[in-house]
Amino acid sequence: MQQKPEAIIFDMDGTLLETESLLVHVHKRLFDTLREEGLYVEQPPKLAALLGCLGMLLEDIWKKLMPNSSQAARDRADELMLQYEIEGLAAGEGDLYPGVVETLEKLQEQGVRLFVASNGLEQYIRKIVHYKQMEPLFTDLYSAGQYETASKVDLVRLLLHKYEITSAWMVGDRSSDIEAAKKNGLVAIGCAYAKYGQSEELNEADILISQFSELETLLAQTK
Repeated sequence: MQQKPEAIIFDMDGTLLETESLLVHVHKRLFDTLREEGLYVEQPPKLAALLGCLGMLLEDIWKKLMPNSSQAARDRADELMLQYEIEGLAAGEGDLYPGVVETLEKLQEQGVRLFVASNGLEQYIRKIVHYKQMEPLFTDLYSAGQYETASKVDLVRLLLHKYEITSAWMVGDRSSDIEAAKKNGLVAIGCAYAKYGQSEELNEADILISQFSELETLLAQTK
């Protein structure tokens, strides 16, 4: 293993948060509301289809899941998604993957700065960190919703530049995470325990982990 990284950057959905445990409630409420409001009355996409879009920008998610919908329907879906996610988090819904908090604490104790870089909305990412009591663990949270970046490559580049980071790991479960690592000269660690994407999305990862706690072992192997 190479030298110890200055920082480790994490995706959120499918990496830290087992998102299905939150979206299983959000999905039904969202499409029920769209139907009640007359904005989208077609057969709603299955939960699995929504989970398969995690990691994409919201506007791209709705274009894929509701291709014949109006802009008004997609805008309303944005609002409802955020509202219902936050309400769910406040009610205790949504689980972190096993060992996330304990592992993050151990990584931080080793002097590594921890960040989140997600294509999600800013308030969504901040509320997850808040309700899961992870705020003391992260140096900063970066989201596409906050910085209006077109890709995770750009989002991670902004983060690296601001904090003058020259060596880091990028940890995630989607091809966008691997691409963000590769195009920014980072070590790409793929989360094989997440099931929301296709397994081939992680083919270009430098390392695959089958459980989150393996990061502690990997860090211990660095110089």
